[in-house]
Amino acid sequence: MEQRISLITLGVSDLARAKAFYEHLGWRGQEVEETVFFQAGGLAVVLWGRDKLAGDAGIADPSTDGSGGMALAQNVRSREEVDEVITTATKAGATVTKPARETFYGGYAGYFADPDGHVWEIAWNPGFTLADDGTLTVPDFSATG
Repeated sequence: MEQRISLITLGVSDLARAKAFYEHLGWRGQEVEETVFFQAGGLAVVLWGRDKLAGDAGIADPSTDGSGGMALAQNVRSREEVDEVITTATKAGATVTKPARETFYGGYAGYFADPDGHVWEIAWNPGFTLADDGTLTVPDFSATG
């Protein structure tokens, strides 16, 4: 298996509400057959009905909490941008789960949950360089001692 992710599919309870939320954040997607596709750098984020996703995966949908023991993350270029993204998300209907603050690694980050409970971390990390196109490259941690 190659070490990459092609799509991240978020199970949502109300597709129109979820699409409107992400569009309010500035994302632009395409809706096809009750599924919304957003290009997100080199991968796609997909919104699809929770029940359809669970059925397709062959699992029961145990709850309406979208966190599923994981968080999505977006690294940004400054502390100020962390605050801007979290403010925009809040205005779009997100719930701040952890206000932005200094981190143990010398950065600045906060968390919000989208209307379906999917948790997002918005972080500025001075140790992770972002390319002009937003691509993040994991640093060589062995080189830092």
